[in-house]
Amino acid sequence: MKESNRWIWEQDSYPNFTFNSKIINPLVQEITLLQGQLITFTSFLNEENLRQRQYLALSDEAISTTAIEGEVLNRDSVRSSIANKLGLFNLESAKVDLKTDGLIDVLIDANTNYDDDLTLERIFGWHHALFPKGYSGFSKINVAEFRGDEIMEVVSGSIGREVVRYKAPNREMLEVEMNKFLDWFNCEEESLIKASITHLWFVIIHPLDDGNGRLTRAITDLVLSKIEDSKISKLYSMSSAINSDRKGYYEVLDYTIGFKKRLDSLLDITVWIEWFLKTLLLALKDAKNSLHYILDKTTFWDKHRGSELNARQTKVLNKILDKGVQNYEGGLNKRKYVAIAKTSKTSATKDMKELVEKGCIEQIKGTSGRSTSYIVII
Repeated sequence: MKESNRWIWEQDSYPNFTFNSKIINPLVQEITLLQGQLITFTSFLNEENLRQRQYLALSDEAISTTAIEGEVLNRDSVRSSIANKLGLFNLESAKVDLKTDGLIDVLIDANTNYDDDLTLERIFGWHHALFPKGYSGFSKINVAEFRGDEIMEVVSGSIGREVVRYKAPNREMLEVEMNKFLDWFNCEEESLIKASITHLWFVIIHPLDDGNGRLTRAITDLVLSKIEDSKISKLYSMSSAINSDRKGYYEVLDYTIGFKKRLDSLLDITVWIEWFLKTLLLALKDAKNSLHYILDKTTFWDKHRGSELNARQTKVLNKILDKGVQNYEGGLNKRKYVAIAKTSKTSATKDMKELVEKGCIEQIKGTSGRSTSYIVII
């Protein structure tokens, strides 16, 4: 492949992407089925539990989408911003910084106003929200406008041994490239294929000085939210799933956009779509498990609504229920009870005896003596 024709956007037929339907269609069918199951699950959740799950998913999305870029947000600040904007509860003691607040605004807009057209003005507005002071770290950047005339390259490696992993379209091409992208985006019917192409295409164009990745994932969320007709937030975080395989994410992008040499056409993006959909599938499965835990927790407390439990007992039970009874490896024992409740061994023994008597927990068969363990009864 000639160096002058190395990158995906330099191919003669770009952006006419192709993919192998025989590989992709089974994944689409599996995801569609799982999305339907999640919608069914929500019908069993009360409004409070549903909002709580959306709140947690939005928190995970905000923290993970920045973590992918190597930036760490303060979790308390993120949760305070979301809670205040959604009117869930007031956390006056938690300080919310302007940049975090801006990111939450972007995510809520993408997950709520998905019927509105995606325009340059909207993207630039999101960009300003991400960089309200006009700086990325200590560097001044172009905000709410296209990047400057400098060559946009993604570089890795130590000084003197730099490797160009990607070179984006030149500045003079951006307006035309973005118009093509936006025309397609606003006319193309919502689908999982559209979500995967949207993600890749915006990364390819790389129109901004910084924040391209975060805005890519917000725009992708917009597509997914419209497919699912979600409000405020989906019940899962795609960015969390991406962040858990960050190495794989960058490797598949390297392969797709032209960093790694290929024998087939660069415009065949089957490998990218397959990775994207498998990652989405993991996010959905994790959400399904979490909803199972919420339903189990609701069932448990409905059953024990009249039980007079002290604060220590309630704290320990909620800790186990939130994680999932089957995921609480080894069950509950006295040592774990003491650690969670921050109480004495004497109080732990008394509390656990009462929980057994009230039918909240039962001894795991085959355990005895100092190894005695218990499981929560759902």
